[in-house]
Amino acid sequence: MLTLPIPMFGAFVLVVLFLNLVLREGRHGFLAALIGVCAMQSAVIALAQHYGVGPARMAQPVGAALIPALSWVTFQATAVRRFAWHRDGAHFLAPAFAAFCLVFAQQVLDVLIPALFVGYGIAILIVLRRGADALPRLRLEAGGVPSVIWAVIGASLMASALSDVLIVITQLAGYGAWQPVIISISVTGNLLLVGGLSLSRNLHVAPEQRDTNAAAPPVDIEADAQIMARLDGMVTQQKLYLDPDLTLDRMSRKLGVPVKQLSGAINRSTGENVSRYINARRVAAACDALAAGDSVTSAMLTAGFNTKSNFNREFLRVTGQAPSVWAQSERRGD
Repeated sequence: MLTLPIPMFGAFVLVVLFLNLVLREGRHGFLAALIGVCAMQSAVIALAQHYGVGPARMAQPVGAALIPALSWVTFQATAVRRFAWHRDGAHFLAPAFAAFCLVFAQQVLDVLIPALFVGYGIAILIVLRRGADALPRLRLEAGGVPSVIWAVIGASLMASALSDVLIVITQLAGYGAWQPVIISISVTGNLLLVGGLSLSRNLHVAPEQRDTNAAAPPVDIEADAQIMARLDGMVTQQKLYLDPDLTLDRMSRKLGVPVKQLSGAINRSTGENVSRYINARRVAAACDALAAGDSVTSAMLTAGFNTKSNFNREFLRVTGQAPSVWAQSERRGD
């Protein structure tokens, strides 16, 4: 009797997520590609492990090598800098090398696949240690949420490597029958986690971005002061903080200052990252709206916030009160 194994169920879920991203959200970039590859890999695992399809067994290690490499490229292209074949294309050699090993040195795959998952997972976490300003292509309104999501994805990649190691150990110990169970539960779970998290709107790159990651000059206190004076004037006059799609990259382009130099100037001058600098302006605008009698939701949208959770979090951080409590205090004249 034909049954529906866990990996095939996972593939169906990932296909639904993929279609939602492409058809409903209108997104066709690397995030959609990552979800699509996770869906295909989950289906390949089901065909190979449960239905004994020969070609699927051959494709499984190639797909496994592609996922961590594509996760890294997606992370870079959506959060850090624009994709460039001359710089990022080399990462796609990983599945090609896996295909080569599949034909000529299959034993190498037992080391190669876990190493790719661990290596790329660690690489993502290393970039995230630089702070929120290390992700200049993402919306500032999202705050630290994208960093948390990518950290979980990085950790998930590393967890996938542990399942590969566990499979090898069970084979060496003579418990090879456990292999389908391990793959079905752990690998499919991680694929669903990576694919599901990739659907988050907080990871979507803002439109019309261009790469401005030029090298920053040495630290100059006077230059920092000049940059901040220009930035404060531009943000106030143009009310950039009201743009929900505002990113560090876009601010850099408008000001004509490299991303790293602008980020450093804000960090050194205010002690805050760029996201908090802009969100403080948004909270001030929300306070003005609340004082004028607007509802909390209206004030949130007027100030450039997209989500209630981000608005409440930043409002509490800046004012020490929830928006509704602050508004009541203001109306009482406290």
